[in-house]
Amino acid sequence: MSDVPRLVATDIDGTLLGDDHTISARTNEMLARVSAAGIPVVLVTGRPIRWLPLVYAQLSTPLPAVCANGAVVYDPLTDSVVRADPLAPELLGEVARRLREAVPGVSFAVEVAEGRHLRHEAEYPVRWDADHEAVRAVTTPEELLAAPAVKLLARSDLHTPDAFVELVSKAIEGLAEATHSSNSGLVEISAAGVTKAAGLAWYCEQRGIGPAGVLAFGDMPNDIPMLSWAGRAVAMANAHPAVLAIADEVTAANHADGVAAYLDRCLPAG
Repeated sequence: MSDVPRLVATDIDGTLLGDDHTISARTNEMLARVSAAGIPVVLVTGRPIRWLPLVYAQLSTPLPAVCANGAVVYDPLTDSVVRADPLAPELLGEVARRLREAVPGVSFAVEVAEGRHLRHEAEYPVRWDADHEAVRAVTTPEELLAAPAVKLLARSDLHTPDAFVELVSKAIEGLAEATHSSNSGLVEISAAGVTKAAGLAWYCEQRGIGPAGVLAFGDMPNDIPMLSWAGRAVAMANAHPAVLAIADEVTAANHADGVAAYLDRCLPAG
């Protein structure tokens, strides 16, 4: 890859945002500079669409997003979903069945309506947006799994994150993708083949950009497919050990504006 990328892809939480969940002025200015240089910037995140306004409110310009770990490609300028690759209800049912057998006490939630709504079991702890109008508990397992979902969320606080994702991956092998991006016992499940890499690759293909031209930033295991696919993979200093192990380079931590610092070094002055 040449020093100047053709496209910049960045995770949000733990990467672009500081520990206070804000985008610093330095980072915002650098993203604007990259865009002004004609280099597309894409947010590639595990977040659902309904969590993106909190980010867009801090940006000088809304950036396109690959959401839900690659299951959704979103255009903020038109508030429209360009592409979605959800889990079908039949597949959701089989994945849930296997996990209930493998993980006693597991609880579930689903991101539906392309990630604009969350449905969850009563036992599932909603820790971030429980009061959001788009978040609702269901009364039966059948209701939970009745509609296509861009992500199935499985939670068990009896396991460490790494151990839980390994357990889930084994139980649903061949059916769906499992990953994690938090420090709690939460596993994020997508349709088979749906990863951040797949969603970003589709976005880039529409623009004639191959992986060699992509510079990607990330910090958690759900970023590994994207970082492995991109021509240049940069991990944050605060990244999970598995991410640090596969990255081409390491930049400063998220709270030290690591994305902005790296971009400042590889972009032409002016």
